[in-house]
Amino acid sequence: MKHGKKYVDSAKLVDKSRLYETTEALDLACKTAKAKFDETIEVHVRLGVDSRHADQQVRGAVILPNGTGKNVRVCVFCKEDKAEAAKAAGAEYVGAQDLVDKILKENWMDFDVVIASPDMMGLVGRLGKVLGPRGLMPNPKAGTVAPDVAKAVTEAKAGKIEYRLDKTNIIHCPIGKVSFGAEKLAENFETLLEAIVKAKPAAAKGTYLKSCTVASTMGVGIPVATTKYGV
Repeated sequence: MKHGKKYVDSAKLVDKSRLYETTEALDLACKTAKAKFDETIEVHVRLGVDSRHADQQVRGAVILPNGTGKNVRVCVFCKEDKAEAAKAAGAEYVGAQDLVDKILKENWMDFDVVIASPDMMGLVGRLGKVLGPRGLMPNPKAGTVAPDVAKAVTEAKAGKIEYRLDKTNIIHCPIGKVSFGAEKLAENFETLLEAIVKAKPAAAKGTYLKSCTVASTMGVGIPVATTKYGV
């Protein structure tokens, strides 16, 4: 793969043969972010589990102390008695059958998070083939199926992110913007890693945290030491 001059220059600053401590790695990720926009800092964690087995799945949600820096558009499925509370909490879209029809008939997808009250899942289930592949299907483990939809909206707006294993046994998550600086990013990083460690399946054998890399949207991958987590 051929990289641009900015990427090549940034790559020279990173020693791929060493594992960086968290704050140093994130400071380097910020320094090597050369794009003209405020790049997102992403974390990529390879786990010692097998995603093909149901008892080795790793999935959950965590609220980052400093948020993600992204304006999250929330779509809520609930009955009328909870609609006003959801709107007051900041939900952009609130409805039921009307939203299902809009998504199915108009291919409408102007939202980033979908939240549903448990009594609406029979209705929302019809959207599985549309929302599922995009990672937007409400799920109790992610806190997006909740009796208190207003609270779920507040958490989503505050920087709640979902982490889940992909087919290659890697978790990919954003933890903020370059403009946050290394200190705030490190706080978000620690919160995410602690949640992933806590979610370790009982069936997982051997080393759990195989490797961890941080990188800006257009930047270089920087290896991070995870030995302090002891898994």
